Order: sequence, then structure tokens, then C-alpha cells
Amino acid sequence: MTFAETLTPIVTGIIEPRALQTDREGRFPREAISALGEAGLLGLVSATEVGGLGLGLREATEVVSRIAQACPSTAMVVCMHYCGAVVLESFGKLPVRQAIAQGRHLTTLAFSEADSRSHFWAPTGTARASGAQVLLDARKSWVTSAFEADSYVWSSKPLAAEGASTLWLVDARLPGLSQQSGYDGLGLRGNASTPITATGVVVSADDQLGEDGKGFDAMMGVVLPWFSTLSAACSTGLMEGALSRAIIHVSGTRHLHLDSSLADLPTIRAYLAKARIKTDMAQALLKDTVDAIATSRPDTMLRVLEVKAAAAETALEVTDIAMRVCGGAAFRKEAGIERLFRDARAASVMGPTSDVAYDFIGKAITGLPLF
Repeated sequence: MTFAETLTPIVTGIIEPRALQTDREGRFPREAISALGEAGLLGLVSATEVGGLGLGLREATEVVSRIAQACPSTAMVVCMHYCGAVVLESFGKLPVRQAIAQGRHLTTLAFSEADSRSHFWAPTGTARASGAQVLLDARKSWVTSAFEADSYVWSSKPLAAEGASTLWLVDARLPGLSQQSGYDGLGLRGNASTPITATGVVVSADDQLGEDGKGFDAMMGVVLPWFSTLSAACSTGLMEGALSRAIIHVSGTRHLHLDSSLADLPTIRAYLAKARIKTDMAQALLKDTVDAIATSRPDTMLRVLEVKAAAAETALEVTDIAMRVCGGAAFRKEAGIERLFRDARAASVMGPTSDVAYDFIGKAITGLPLF
């Protein structure tokens, strides 16, 4: 059975039926994550030598996009898990890699901080040596799966070396990690994204991921391509979900006195055509970005910078069209369209925000250094 065939019954049998409850209650999708783990899909990007499926970014985008059609909250949890997992595949110790591969361990990124906002590559939190241990202090601003994940791929200022940052594996159950409150936001209400404060959190020196001071290199070389691409996959899947719901509604809703459906109206069809074109354009850019990364094309970084912003902004347009063509029916919770409309708002303000990405893209195409 392929990974896609394994995923389908989990989406249709577990994720989609619970999507409304996940949103309404701001409930972490634990059943879905457990099912994905048992099916081996949390170990999708883990090496076969440690028991994983040994697949890559292309397959990860397919998983995230398919889940996002039903529940973007669950898709974002999986997106961040894969981003953390690829870092741990490169730098993590064998036991945690095996646990991820076996679906027993959910990880996530803890990069963005209150003092540097969406500039996730510039942590202000510190790491201090204390014998064979290290003390971490930080105010992380948004961490997906906060206190639901088993571990955080954590960034800090370097311990002793020169450089922008150092990465650590932090057990989510360690003393000194605190959360002021749960997440009660506009969209992505089930992804448990909250600030986390670390006060003297003790980790082992060998929990360091990679070299001291080289965290920025891992962020740009490993995390950014995966996060930008998987975030875009979440947006494109969300678009597909909103568009398919809108099409079903306008095709099935009739004006009895006119003996016609909403789809018979040229204006409605024109709006849907516009949404279809925009969705297909975003998906084409996503596919091209994956191809660029896979073949190390010269324009890879430009595509990485473009794809998240393009998909995020397009999702705003497509979900707006879905709301417009469905009218008052789109406001009903059970239709799922207003939920996707709200969920779509997150990506454009998630670091790097669309505006930050635009600045980077402008620098790249005018020959200026990015940093």
C-alpha cells in the first residue's frame, strides 16, 4: 500500500469527521496524530535504517496538502512535525530518530521569539553552560503543538561560538517550560500554537543539534525550504478544500422559481473559474519549487522565498471567493467554508510573513544580500 493509500482512510474516517469539533473547541487533533503515527506517516521522512518510510519533501507536501483539504489545523501540526523531523534526521540522536520513525514521537519547531517576532532566524533567548549541562532561557512567541508535542527543535543564541544561533533538542516535559494560556484564536484553532517561556531549562550538552553557532545554517539550508514548501502545501490544500465545497454548493443549490442552479449564473461561474485558475497557479509554483529543491536548481532560493508568500496570499483570495459565491450558506459552521476562510488568514502573518518574504524576494532579484 502506498503512503497516499494509507493516508486516505485516516483523512476520511478520522480527520474530516472531527474537523468541526477541532475548530469549535480549539481541540488538539490527538486522535488524528495517533492514527498517523500508527500508520507510519509521522515517520514519512525518517530514514529506512531507523524504521521510517525514507521519503522526502515531495511526498510530505502531498500528505500535508491532502490533510489541509479537510483540516488545516491538523495539517499545520504535521507540517511542523516534518520540519522538526528533518532537522533531527540530520543532527539528532538515534533513540529520538527511531521514536519518530515508529510514530511514537511528535516534534515541532520552537524558533520565533517575542523579541524578534517573525524574524525566526534571530533568537534572543540564551544558552548558558553549567558543567555538563546547559541552561536555556527564552520567550518563544508561537510554538505549534505547544505542550502537545514530545519535543521541540529549539533555537538560542550560541553557547560560546560566533554565529547567529544554536539548535537544541528540548524534551517538552522538562521543568522550567511554562505556558500562560491555551490558544483561542481566529483560525487554525486546533494546532495548539501558543507562546512558551523557558526559565533555566536544563538540557544536556549533547542535546545540541549540530555545531554551536551553526543554527542559522540549518535554518536556512534545511528548515526554510521545508517549512516554506509545506506551509504552501497547507495553503494549496486549504484552497482545494474551499473550492470543492463551493462547487458542490453552487451546483446543488437551486432557484426553484427559476428552475436553475446557482451554477447557471455566469457571475458565479466566473468567480469559480478565477478561483480555479489561482489555485492551479499556486499548485504549479509549489510543484516547481519541489522540483527546484530536488535538483538544486540555481533559482531554488528564489522559489523557496516565493512559494509560501504566493500560496498564502492566494489562499486569502480563493477563500474569499468561496465565501462570496456561497453567500449566507458559507457562514454556517457545518459547511466548512468559513472555517477554511479563517484558517487561511494564518499563513500570511506566520514568519517569515508575506511582507518579509516580499522584501527578501526584492533583494534577491535586485542582487542585494538577503541578510
